[in-house]
Amino acid sequence: MGSELAGQHAAVVISLMQLVKLNRLDPWAYLRDVLARIHSHPSHRLDELLPHRWRPS
Repeated sequence: MGSELAGQHAAVVISLMQLVKLNRLDPWAYLRDVLARIHSHPSHRLDELLPHRWRPS
């Protein structure tokens, strides 16, 4: 991965994508939606964007 920090970041992304798949979601649809919404989503409600609670906008 190039560095320990890069490896940690990669592990987070890979784990997230595995959760998306376990929840039978389309990974591309999930990422597109979450990345488009995350900047305006209230920080105290970020758990709504986790794969097991996510609902497309």
